[in-house]
Amino acid sequence: MDRRRFLGTVGSTALLGGAGCLATDSDGDSSSGTAGTATAVRDTSEAVDASAVGAADLPLAESDLVRAAGKDDIPAIVDPAFGTDWSAVTATLDGRDPVIGVATGDRARAYPLAVLNWHEVVNDAFEGPLLVTYCPLCGSGVTAERRVDGRETTFGVSGYLWQRDLVLYDDLTESLWSQILGRAVRGTRTGERLALRPSTMTRWGEWRDSYPDTEVLLPPPESGTVTGRGRRNYNTNPYSDYEDSQPPDFSVGDDDEVSPRALVLGVATDGAARAYPFRVVREAGGVVNDRVGDLPVVVASTHDSMVAYDRRVGGETVAFGRDGDALVGGGSRWAVVSGRARDGTHEGVELGRANDRSPMFWFAWQDFFPGTDVYAGQS
Repeated sequence: MDRRRFLGTVGSTALLGGAGCLATDSDGDSSSGTAGTATAVRDTSEAVDASAVGAADLPLAESDLVRAAGKDDIPAIVDPAFGTDWSAVTATLDGRDPVIGVATGDRARAYPLAVLNWHEVVNDAFEGPLLVTYCPLCGSGVTAERRVDGRETTFGVSGYLWQRDLVLYDDLTESLWSQILGRAVRGTRTGERLALRPSTMTRWGEWRDSYPDTEVLLPPPESGTVTGRGRRNYNTNPYSDYEDSQPPDFSVGDDDEVSPRALVLGVATDGAARAYPFRVVREAGGVVNDRVGDLPVVVASTHDSMVAYDRRVGGETVAFGRDGDALVGGGSRWAVVSGRARDGTHEGVELGRANDRSPMFWFAWQDFFPGTDVYAGQS
């Protein structure tokens, strides 16, 4: 059975936006968006233990999984090929097309959703074995090291869903893995966690502007899949019918309830998890200084992406503001997409990432982080 027809549910990437104003932190350590204000949150349930999210006993029972397609019916990419653009292929990639971007130092790669909508999993080698995944149903991108029990392996699409999310399998042990959790939920490696790697959901144009020398994944037949080099029509979105009937919702209702299909960026630490709705971050001027548990974070948006960074720099906690397309703080201006200081005191320094997963739909984040609270602006 075709999973797309079976579910009738999909996620998609959407435009993000924000402009802003400067903010300062007089004592150098604040858990609020502006000095002297407090963070308002909506507590949706009990505090979450981020080391045991998922609210499910493992291993999952087979009855907990939904068989939506056959194993490898959605063929993972196992032999990726890259170029500087798509000028040499029959499909088109323009600046507005969404991508998952991964960067290490000055090296960068982009993985277009035009390919991931059809294949969902890319097995790559980029500064080590790299796993790039995207679940169109949840709108979630997760990247990780491609290792199980310390050994490099290949991942594929199992055809199962759990809590509407992609379930992968690894070729080494045939264990089943939750995409959003990055954790084995059934099989011999049950409970093992993948080492997640930072990635950014953005648009091709913005990613290319941030990393002019980036490579971009080429669609099959240039890239090979687990079933060969079969191609799809990469100029079409297989989920367009659903997206047209139920587009993403970026609003927070009058009762402050978050729409299930609102786009949120989640940050989880030991003992705490918080979701930042796109609309709320945008209305805060595209920059929010906050604290999740013991972790001081800054959440920032551009027109095309939303990211969260650890705002500790050189042993001090910095309050960031916004000046046009840059974050400002600690005597430097910082690029939002890369988190790198462009000038000033910390020129060349990169902020550590605070979010391990891309922005996704609220229903998906809440399913896997059921004790999360929602950032509701400054009180």
